[in-house]
Amino acid sequence: MRIITLDDTHSLAIPSELLASLGLRPGSRLSLETDAAGRIVLTPLHEPPVSKGSSPEAPGPELTTSIQFIKGVGPRLSAALAKKGIVTVEDALYLIPNRYEDRRELRPIGKLRPGCTEVFFGQVVSAGPVASRGGRRFFEAVVQDPSGIITLKWFNCNPAFMKKAWQLDRRGIFTGEVSQYGYQREVHHPEVEWLAADEDPAARLAADPVNFGRIVPVYPLTEGIQQRTMRLIVKGVVDGFAAAIPSHLPAATRERHGLIPLPEALRQVHLPAAQEELKLLNDGATAGHRTLVFDEFFYLELGLALKRQGITLEEGIPFKVTHRYTKELIRLLPFQMTAAQRRVLSEIKEDMMAPHPMHRLVQGDVGSGKTLIAL
Repeated sequence: MRIITLDDTHSLAIPSELLASLGLRPGSRLSLETDAAGRIVLTPLHEPPVSKGSSPEAPGPELTTSIQFIKGVGPRLSAALAKKGIVTVEDALYLIPNRYEDRRELRPIGKLRPGCTEVFFGQVVSAGPVASRGGRRFFEAVVQDPSGIITLKWFNCNPAFMKKAWQLDRRGIFTGEVSQYGYQREVHHPEVEWLAADEDPAARLAADPVNFGRIVPVYPLTEGIQQRTMRLIVKGVVDGFAAAIPSHLPAATRERHGLIPLPEALRQVHLPAAQEELKLLNDGATAGHRTLVFDEFFYLELGLALKRQGITLEEGIPFKVTHRYTKELIRLLPFQMTAAQRRVLSEIKEDMMAPHPMHRLVQGDVGSGKTLIAL
């Protein structure tokens, strides 16, 4: 432990050699206490180990770490992520998925379910530009497996590029929402993973556990970023930094409302377990989603409460309320005021007479007497 004193300007300047002797660097965390002589005692705090995904310069899994230093990001992708407001790893942790897709099973084409997002294997039997009866042009491919065939369509694409990619007899794994039009099933704009000539589909799926064999999150994107890339980035952030998120709610409060610690909630929302129900995830009704919602509203309410408290501490202008005009106005009314109207008037009177600013919103249904109260 080292002890240093304040200078004449009451500033605390820690020499670089002192930081080095303590095994610290600029930005390291210190505990500061004052002893009986008025001197400040510095104690280095334990720094957690550097995350694999963080910068070598970072002191640990700090939530302010730039997203640029996450594995697979770099300057170009970080600039694209910044357009979505993702600048730090904390920003990425709170990028909540829009929805989820069930990719736990590779389903035969003959058993694909309309209205569901499915993962299936097939071989291209035809592909090329097509024009509808109305003259609308699109690209269409037909793939098959031993159980059946299905049509794939793209309405916004480069036909030359598509024709080059969608060669006859090429094998791939396809993912998309199945639609039913009469007797024909279709998938529009599916994702595709092309396979080598002798590659086993199951082996390919097993080699990519981030995008297959599980329920996968679907994130809001910006130009230049694909879902596969975003999933890899967020998984790296969750693995390296979710544990650093502080969970301030008392355990008793979490238990009372059926909540879980924030690090666990973030992991559940981004990397749902295989046994999670898809409907609960898409409805935002899992324990992880409810915890994040509660946490956000808790701090919103806390902020409003602190703002209200701040107003009560401000100096205001107290008014002396004599009812010189109020009583005469009430006497002229062709009806009796309701108990609620009288109660609100009494509360406003107390606010007006108080020595701090009034902070009040008059709210009520149409015809409840808001205009009269305001007058």
